[in-house]
Amino acid sequence: MLVDDIRLKSCLGGVYEPLEDSMLLAKAVEKHAFGKFLDLGTGTGIQGIVAAKKGCAVTFADIDDKAIECAKANAADNSVTGEFCISDLFDGVTGKFNTIAFNPPYLPDEPELGMVEREYALDGGIGGRELIDRFLSSYASHVEEDHIVLLVESSLNGYETDADLLKAEVTKVHYSFEDIAVLAFK
Repeated sequence: MLVDDIRLKSCLGGVYEPLEDSMLLAKAVEKHAFGKFLDLGTGTGIQGIVAAKKGCAVTFADIDDKAIECAKANAADNSVTGEFCISDLFDGVTGKFNTIAFNPPYLPDEPELGMVEREYALDGGIGGRELIDRFLSSYASHVEEDHIVLLVESSLNGYETDADLLKAEVTKVHYSFEDIAVLAFK
C-alpha cells in the first residue's frame, strides 16, 4: 500500500498529526483518487502525498500557514510536488478537481466531550457540522464533471444522514467512542 511508504515529519504549532481518521482517508485516496486532486485541510499533507504517488496533480490547501509549511516539507521528503495555497475551504483555491479529499474538524464542541478550549483541527462547532455543512454547500462548483469526493465524518455528527442524501459509499471503523467514516460520493 502506498500509505505504508509515506514518511511524515512531526509538525509543530498545532498541525493535526495523522491518526485513525487520516489513515482511513488515505486508504480511500489510494483506492479512488484520480486526475486533478485537492487535499483540502491538508495538515501534514498525507492525502496529497498519497495522491501524488498515484500520479495525480495535487493542490495542497489549508487555512493554517504552519500546515502548508509542514505539507511542503513532507511532500519534498516523499519526492512529490504540487501547488500549495492558504485557503479557508475554497476561498484561496482556483480551478476544478477530479478528486477532493477533506478531513474536516468533525468533533462536536460540546462540554460533555471535554473540549475546554477550541482546537481548530478537531472542533467542528456545535453538532460537529460547521465546516462539513459549509463544504457540502459549496464543493459542487469546484469539481469536474468526472469526479469523486472523499469526506471524513463521524457518528457524533450524523454521517449516516449525509451518506443517504449523497448516495455515498461508506467505509467506517469503530473507535472507542465513535464510528469514523469516509463518505465517497459523486
